[in-house]
Amino acid sequence: MAKKEVKTDLWVYDLLKEAEIELEPQGSSIVEINTALKTASKNRTGKVGFPEYIGVIKDFLLVIEDKSELSNHIILDNKNLISMERNDVKNYAVNGALFYGQHLAKNTSYKKIIAFGISGNEKKHKISPIYIDETEYYRELPDVESFISFNEKNIDEYYTREILKEATDEEKTTEEILKDASILHEDLRNYGTLKDVDKPLIVSGILLALRESESKNFSIDDLTGDTIKTDGQKIYDAIESNLKRANVSPDVKKDKLLSQFAIIKDTPKLNEIEPKLKKTPLKHYTEYLYNKIYKSIRYIQSSEDYLGRFYGEFMSYSGGDGQTLGIVLTPKHITELFCDLVEVKPNDIVFDPCCGTAGFLIASMHNMLKQTSKKSEQRNIRQNQLHGFELQPYMFTIATTNMILRGDGKSNLINEDFLKQDPNKIQLKQPTVGMMNPPYSQGSKKDPTLYEIAFTEHLLDSLTVGARCIVIIPQSSVTGKTREEQSIKENILKKHTLEGVITLNKDTFYGVGVMPCIAIFTAGEPHLNDKECKFIDFRDDGYKISPHIGLLETEQAKDKKQHLLDVWFDRIESETKFCVKTTVEPNDEWLHSFYYFNDEIPTDENFEKTVSDYLSFEFSMIMQNREYLFKTPKNGDGDGDGDE
Repeated sequence: MAKKEVKTDLWVYDLLKEAEIELEPQGSSIVEINTALKTASKNRTGKVGFPEYIGVIKDFLLVIEDKSELSNHIILDNKNLISMERNDVKNYAVNGALFYGQHLAKNTSYKKIIAFGISGNEKKHKISPIYIDETEYYRELPDVESFISFNEKNIDEYYTREILKEATDEEKTTEEILKDASILHEDLRNYGTLKDVDKPLIVSGILLALRESESKNFSIDDLTGDTIKTDGQKIYDAIESNLKRANVSPDVKKDKLLSQFAIIKDTPKLNEIEPKLKKTPLKHYTEYLYNKIYKSIRYIQSSEDYLGRFYGEFMSYSGGDGQTLGIVLTPKHITELFCDLVEVKPNDIVFDPCCGTAGFLIASMHNMLKQTSKKSEQRNIRQNQLHGFELQPYMFTIATTNMILRGDGKSNLINEDFLKQDPNKIQLKQPTVGMMNPPYSQGSKKDPTLYEIAFTEHLLDSLTVGARCIVIIPQSSVTGKTREEQSIKENILKKHTLEGVITLNKDTFYGVGVMPCIAIFTAGEPHLNDKECKFIDFRDDGYKISPHIGLLETEQAKDKKQHLLDVWFDRIESETKFCVKTTVEPNDEWLHSFYYFNDEIPTDENFEKTVSDYLSFEFSMIMQNREYLFKTPKNGDGDGDGDE
């Protein structure tokens, strides 16, 4: 075997290992498979033939055939199908993989076979899966970057999405959450005539009251529509008791929360029996929330920000979404990606200065709790290691409710303007990780402190030395579009280190019209001149727009995320069209598109096409009497002979 192919085999082995998949090289210990391979010669002599790797994951048979050269990836026949000619099967990865897959489908009892044709090396490669069933019919599937979708945890989901083309449980859950929010929104409007901004407060308050029912201090059955002690008063009393039980302090914070929830007891229409419902709207909402969402928040371990989803859904109907206030809530897959990119650990102290509905803090908590089984450490994570600021009182109330419902003992959130806080004072909390999605489009030359990059600088200044800082901001923030922003970028590099910037999918904030990116820094360590940063183009992240639902994960998303993390942590090399490593200057545009230069050598076909296109263009221009375009300019005459 050629050295290059051995190198490819080893690289493929590493990919399998990383995905926690164990396949066997050059044969199988499973008797049925090994017997079939004894007649699997690609020369079709009926003799033995072995693919590079083979093995079983659940009820799927995985087969891998690889070649060291990209030019030996695949060849098609004159009908544009994968060629099964003897030499093509021997010399091309995909053709060989299909041959082995079909042979095994015919000669074993396995009915679900995924064959992979792989070519190239870790930097430049193609991984093409093919699904083959018991009829030997095959279906070419989208190329992948890793095997993460094919391990025991993910392969069923891959099969459902990519092969059966059905919605997975997660998609159904997303659809159900939005449907629940839509129904509740209608009911809040029809029976409560509430302002859009008040609807999430009603939901938050009722969820806190339901938490009190676990202590036998509140019951839905007690909501009888009494006119002396109203349903709203009973819910309000339960909220007050639960805030005490959650040890929310100081009193001024508790009083702020209660003042937001006063709408529950002070709105007459919510407390009067509605003829159609034959109960008060408040009882109707409480029953609905208990059945549809409370159990999900309290008893299912998930990083999903349900309250955030409800809030976003309510606001979308009003056409406001808080966007006039610059509020853009962060999708769940981004909050989880943040945790992975900065490698959140159980001993970290996480700080979000613009916490919104607490999406980043919930994702961090979920991630940290998964990493330890010690009850004392889990309690400390919930009670002492998650901190945040939120300026908007109603958002602060939703975020606090969110954290209390997740078991955060006292909810270390503060209803204050982050920009007015002294960074030295915040540092006393010793935050080791900073996460932020700041308000968008608020800055101006008159008030440069509200630029997203200014928020970023203030966050960096508030973290301990060596802390990891990660923010999601508009791409325009890192280009330095104004002199003031250029100056802030310069200041950041004097005190902190830029690690890299990741350009994101333009639909990440679906319906908002923001082109976002993720910027990652190390706080308190000045940026060195020879420091190489990573600039990554992650616009193709595996998420798509689904009508009436919004942004949905496709099966490629896990694979693409794994590839991103592998490149970010230098586990693999990547082509420059995905990641550019370079030193930076403050006045650079800190984006992949600024640093990227297409270093690929064009193929003969590309060269011939370009020349052909040019000659066609030249001929067309000459026929239109515009041959002057191709004449060499005379000295000092920038327009050649084309002067009029």
